Amino acid sequence: MRGLRLLTVIFLSCGALTAQDLTFRGKVAVVHRSSHKSGSADVVVWLTPAHPIEPVVASPPARLVQKDKRFSPHVIAVRVGTEIEFPNQDPFFHDVFSIYRGKPFDLGLYESGTTRKVKFSQPGVSYIFCNIHPEMSAAVVAVPTPHFTLTSEDGSFQIAHVPPGHYKMEFWYEMASEAELASLARELDIGPDTSAVSATLHSSDLPSQHLDKYGQEYPKDKPKSY
Repeated sequence: MRGLRLLTVIFLSCGALTAQDLTFRGKVAVVHRSSHKSGSADVVVWLTPAHPIEPVVASPPARLVQKDKRFSPHVIAVRVGTEIEFPNQDPFFHDVFSIYRGKPFDLGLYESGTTRKVKFSQPGVSYIFCNIHPEMSAAVVAVPTPHFTLTSEDGSFQIAHVPPGHYKMEFWYEMASEAELASLARELDIGPDTSAVSATLHSSDLPSQHLDKYGQEYPKDKPKSY
């Protein structure tokens, strides 16, 4: 009986600690330069605690699928140390690489139905491309914290299971300037009475230009079968 009471106390204590975790909410408005662009999706938001956080534990692999000559999703956020799978679901070869900042890698040429993997072991933004199809692009944002998310189409976001405390909040958006993103970073205390935050950033709406993995321009006369 005494052992049962002890287990009950431990269980209730753990429940009380879990109940202290909060859901942090906010909204980011993306102002577009082009009248043909709209929406505020794919802004990465993350919270880094002021005090050391728990050691990195193994996270389930994330996936960047290659289908219809596109990466899906276009933007993905992961915690540092996460492995990402790159399955090829097109009926032809792909040649995935990243040489621009972040995590450089080259998966080489691989066929339909196969998968390659990359572990993102350092924080930063990695721009992902295919050496065969210049129209394919994606971005992986690796952050050093378990508290992160992406905004929805209307710019709203929420980060669940955030312990009360002092944090640095940061943002990333593919078509925003680094200077503006840096200016949006802020320190804040998160507690039961914390209000939802709001932020505004500006999109250039300019498509990214890139070379192939050899630093050359893509051929303009590539066969349509590719």
